[in-house]
Amino acid sequence: MKLSELSTGQKGVIVKVLGHGGFRKRIVEMGFIKGQEVEVLLNAPLHDPVKYKIMGYEVSLRHTEASMIEIITESEARNKDIANPDTTEENGISVASNNEQDTEFNNLHEEALKKRRIINVALVGNPNCGKTSFFNYASGAHERVGNYSGVTVDAKEGRAEYKGYNFNLIDLPGTYSLSAYSPEELYVRREIIDKTPDVIINVIDSSNIERNLYLTTQLVDMNQRIVCALNMFDEFEERGDKLNYKVLGHLLGVPMIPTVFRTGRGIDELFQTIIDMYEGQDSTFRHIHINHGKDIEEGIDRVKQLIQEDEQIRYKYSTRYLSIKLLENDSHAEEFIKTLTNGNEILKLRDKEAVRIKEECKEDSETAIMNAKYGFIHGALKEAEYQEGNIEDTYQTTHALDKLITNKYLGFPLFFLLLYIMFQVTFSLGQYPMDWIDSMIGALGGRISDTMSDGPLKAMLVDGIIGGVGSVIVFLPQILILYAFISFMEDSGYMARAAFIMDKLMHKMGLHGKSFIPLIMGFGCNVPAVMATRTIESRRSRLITMLILPFMSCSARLPIYIMITSTFFALKYRSAIMISLYVIGIAVAVIMSKVFSRWLVKSEDVPFVMELPPYRFPTSKAILRHTWEKGKQYLKKMGGIILVASIIVWALGYFPHNDKLNQQEQLEQSYIGSIGKVVEPVFKPQGFDWKLSIGLISGVGAKEIVASTMGVLYAGDETVADDEAQDTAKYSNLYRKMSADGVTPLIAFCYLLFVLLYFPCLATIVAIKNESGKWKWAIFTAVYTTATAWCISALVYQTARLFL
Repeated sequence: MKLSELSTGQKGVIVKVLGHGGFRKRIVEMGFIKGQEVEVLLNAPLHDPVKYKIMGYEVSLRHTEASMIEIITESEARNKDIANPDTTEENGISVASNNEQDTEFNNLHEEALKKRRIINVALVGNPNCGKTSFFNYASGAHERVGNYSGVTVDAKEGRAEYKGYNFNLIDLPGTYSLSAYSPEELYVRREIIDKTPDVIINVIDSSNIERNLYLTTQLVDMNQRIVCALNMFDEFEERGDKLNYKVLGHLLGVPMIPTVFRTGRGIDELFQTIIDMYEGQDSTFRHIHINHGKDIEEGIDRVKQLIQEDEQIRYKYSTRYLSIKLLENDSHAEEFIKTLTNGNEILKLRDKEAVRIKEECKEDSETAIMNAKYGFIHGALKEAEYQEGNIEDTYQTTHALDKLITNKYLGFPLFFLLLYIMFQVTFSLGQYPMDWIDSMIGALGGRISDTMSDGPLKAMLVDGIIGGVGSVIVFLPQILILYAFISFMEDSGYMARAAFIMDKLMHKMGLHGKSFIPLIMGFGCNVPAVMATRTIESRRSRLITMLILPFMSCSARLPIYIMITSTFFALKYRSAIMISLYVIGIAVAVIMSKVFSRWLVKSEDVPFVMELPPYRFPTSKAILRHTWEKGKQYLKKMGGIILVASIIVWALGYFPHNDKLNQQEQLEQSYIGSIGKVVEPVFKPQGFDWKLSIGLISGVGAKEIVASTMGVLYAGDETVADDEAQDTAKYSNLYRKMSADGVTPLIAFCYLLFVLLYFPCLATIVAIKNESGKWKWAIFTAVYTTATAWCISALVYQTARLFL
């Protein structure tokens, strides 16, 4: 808890002092250091300030100042001791008894020291620098690693332990700077300012050190405790780069640690440096002022002096940092300054200094500050004897591959060839374990049928749970193979090239090039893809991207695709069918974006800027870890929403129950049959019967439910169709059952089209509402996607019937 929360007469032991800069230094100098006991003596008549007793003398603090001091109280320590009664001694100090005053204080002091060993660490760095790789390696959490901005949209938390210290790791979104240009930049700023991490790990890509250090200079301006991890140092060494990183660290006032997060190199040293800095034992760390030149520094100092008149600011903000941001015309800094009593006076002075800087430097103050920072970086690197090695050797493979992969003639054919290979391997290789799982599920269902007596419980287990969940879980091997391919393409850097080659085409069709990044993410899941649209600066492009994202074939649709294509189409056609679904989804998205950009959403556009990292061969461990994480998410759905939905669909099909009816008659007279008969006319133009129609309705909650619903509705029906066709694709029980109801390959393909294009899951609708800020866009998305699916599937079915 915080010191400000103590009541008069209560005591506590200090765990740590939050805040930074001059405020933190002053508080520590007054004796508020770790392990010291502090007692509340009295409150002023207006309850502020408060008088405390510490180190034998009395001192007063305001509540705002006391709120920056973390403590542990006697009651907290006592509760901890009660919760751990077996703890009798640690480090020679008894903590088992609260009966004697000395022992009680020892216990309190010991618990404070334990709590102090929890270090809050924020990971900050450019996109593609390896932050999330460190997060995964150190904490064991398996957050996604990608080679394009927007993969890590929100801060992810994990934990690590080293030499008795516990680290709370916060993986912040990748950002190139701390300006107010993008939502990610603002998010990182707010996390640092509002939550005040104990230490910041600034992850730097060693192969792009000059550009990466720009963000470092902004962190230095914020007066935070920083450790720089020079990541990918193996590539730095391989290409022959030279740098005295200890000198560079001294010039910036931050320790520099060479690391290779992919292999774990330097991580122990990094943790030890964090501990040393946290405990005040690091000799490199010191606060410096980045020198922006005489003219700019004079402006910073004048604005800073006026800001410092409000003492409350220094608890969270570095006044120098605020001054720099104001001279950069940062809109969010301006909004904050306007809340101060002398806010208007500060802004007037800022305007005056900005004009003066422009006259002196011959450029606006924001540009002048940026140039000054890069000038400082260039000078620091020169003093640290930085020399680039043979960059061409490092990028030789990348450039050679790019000449082929991004070739204007070969780029698109290679992209689709890769998709074809991916789906072909998925179907052919995945068929074997799929058959094994299918046989095990069939054996389990048969065993239960043979051993249990007839009744609702047996029917629920066999037809509801095993029939519903089993019909979806059987596709786990194929989905894992597909995820492995996607992980390889993302981690290797190919996905960024896919966005690169698609940019011009999509831009001509009215869709911003940067929108392709969330669209690519949409193939995994539409929800984080919608959230990733925050990276698009233009509101117009962001909104259009959200509206067309549901046409991207998310992984939730894969069980349906695989189920239908494996049932109705021969092996040699399955990959083509799958690719056609992805291509149709993209084509419809492009067409609708053109329509929206021309008639629905009109505003400015912004340039497309995206980093193309060098190709890197991902480790098998990383690919297997990412694949398994996706597999676990899939299995969790099986035990959650899919299980519940399967039971509900079974119950609607089982009741009201009549033992005298066969399976088909029972379904038709059940609740689900009644519902299906009502909605069946709506889908008559597509050739869908009432069972297929019910499947579509059930998929509103989650797309996987469509597959489980079909598994339930077609369970137990052993009607065999005629054997006019002898293709191996038509030997499955599901084919016999569905074809007996008149489902043809044409109807099956139209069904896939409808699943591809119609209503996205409820989670996606909510995400669109949250990101757009209005329900009207979410409702519009649900309506227009369903209407599009209905029209296209009906058009394909009715047109194809004329030729078949």
